[in-house]
Amino acid sequence: MVRVAVLDDYQHVALPMADWSVLPADVEVQVFSDHLTDQDALVERLKNFEIIMAMRERTSFPRSLLERLPALRLLTTTGMRNAAIDMQAATDCGVVVCGTGGVLSPTAELTWGLILALLRYIPREDQATRAGQWQVSMGIGLQGKVLGVVGLGNLGSQVATVGKAFQMPVIAWSQNLTAERAAQIGATLVSKDELLSQSDIVTIHLVLSQRTRGLLGVRDLALMKPTAYLVNTSRGPIVDEPALITALQQKTIAGAALDVFDEEPLPLDHPLRRLDNTVITPHLGYVTAETYRIFFGQTIENIQAFLNGAPVRVINRSTV
Repeated sequence: MVRVAVLDDYQHVALPMADWSVLPADVEVQVFSDHLTDQDALVERLKNFEIIMAMRERTSFPRSLLERLPALRLLTTTGMRNAAIDMQAATDCGVVVCGTGGVLSPTAELTWGLILALLRYIPREDQATRAGQWQVSMGIGLQGKVLGVVGLGNLGSQVATVGKAFQMPVIAWSQNLTAERAAQIGATLVSKDELLSQSDIVTIHLVLSQRTRGLLGVRDLALMKPTAYLVNTSRGPIVDEPALITALQQKTIAGAALDVFDEEPLPLDHPLRRLDNTVITPHLGYVTAETYRIFFGQTIENIQAFLNGAPVRVINRSTV
């Protein structure tokens, strides 16, 4: 019997989103909808599983955990990049790590949903209307406002293109961005300080790495206008979270829309839950039916290929 663990199925959709019956009869799939952070508890749960499916970076797999899972042979993650998996440790432990495809557009779409929700006070107005009130806020329009895009890759480019449709001037910055690349998207390359000081909306679209961790700190947030908004649908640690909370509490920036956080799920007592100048969502950027069909469908393909001795979409190539 080969045992497969599917982790962090918060929405209870793992089984209906794909046809798991195509796996061999001797494969047993167990789905876990709760989230464990304690490593001892994770070891106790996972120690007898040969195959584990990780949903994005919800559960971390550092060396200290991987070395305590001797039965593990295949770790399949959604997406082709997972910063929460120690790839070298997986290789050293003889664990094959495979990934899946995905869809980029949902995160760009959510970015604009958050921007509109934040500037037009949509959550507040929804709650007020349901409570019998009528027009409790005054929103801010997008036309003519400066959109600052931090990271003009595939996602950032999609967000910038929509900004142009709203007739917003678009400026952009990242460490490797060129003026020519920015111009192709209809954006203007500026320095990081210029972007922060000139933008009405700053939106982040970078991969989390050692270079981008803490990229926006106290000094950077202080450069933003008091009327400006910050949007982060990338990864929480790109922004210094305590510094951001202070800026929001002191109203040195107007507000923030956040889909990602340092700790996920967001703790119940977290101060971001209590701020009235934020819109927060539970890391929904990639969470669409279209994306999940790819995630779970290709996970099944990964398992089939591995069991057949020919792994596909291998991330840590030195194991095969």
